[in-house]
Amino acid sequence: MKKSTIYISKMDCPSEENMIRMKLDGQEFVKLDFDIPNRNLFVYHEGEITPIYEAITDLNLGASLINTEESEIFFIDPDHSKEKKLLWTVLLINLSLFVLEFITGFFSRSMGLVADSLDMLADAIVYGLSLYAVGHVAAKKKRVAKISGYFQMALALFGIIEVIRRFLGFEEVPVFQSMIIISLFALIGNTVSLYLLQKSKSKEAHMQASMIFTSNDVIVNIGVIVAGIFVYFTNSKFPDLLIGSIVFLLVAKGAVRILKLAK
Repeated sequence: MKKSTIYISKMDCPSEENMIRMKLDGQEFVKLDFDIPNRNLFVYHEGEITPIYEAITDLNLGASLINTEESEIFFIDPDHSKEKKLLWTVLLINLSLFVLEFITGFFSRSMGLVADSLDMLADAIVYGLSLYAVGHVAAKKKRVAKISGYFQMALALFGIIEVIRRFLGFEEVPVFQSMIIISLFALIGNTVSLYLLQKSKSKEAHMQASMIFTSNDVIVNIGVIVAGIFVYFTNSKFPDLLIGSIVFLLVAKGAVRILKLAK
């Protein structure tokens, strides 16, 4: 058996992992082992690596073949029940925070909170897609990816248009107290999720990718809190609109990644 190491510079979340798995559906290999934090893919195979490497290269993710070496590793299918349970917990936390932030953001006139809520929903979609895809054929995975991607893109476009409308209009200053307090709740929720994911000490690719996603959410939460503080000191809507724009662009980027899964 051979083991080939492929460095993929743009592989940093579950979207790229799913994209690669779907692209390689039908290719001949023994196992794919993803190391997302280090952006490495280890392919265990019997035949030539060329067709597999060319298929990955077609995705334009910055793939580079590092080396191919002989391997005598034998695989035992692990029990993923604990990982699935943990992913369900993270998924439910994301959905709960989405509802809380969206409703509060709407009534407090904060696009930062609304954007952060849709970012939570985007993450939940990716987690749900990964869980649903287990045991299904590639064609069904791609249909689910397409629906999820278009839905997420619609949310992002709605948010960007709303930000522009509020930027040009005479909107009231958002309620900074709601921005800060609700974002603190979201920060706590994401911190708990990150703690649970790290506590699992799982080396599985989807678990490591979930840690990266949740770490990014923590940064966004802090961004909304900072924006709320600036709203307080400036008595202006613009800090809120700025953070909202940034997050909506991140949601749109995630939608593009998911839509690539459907190709």
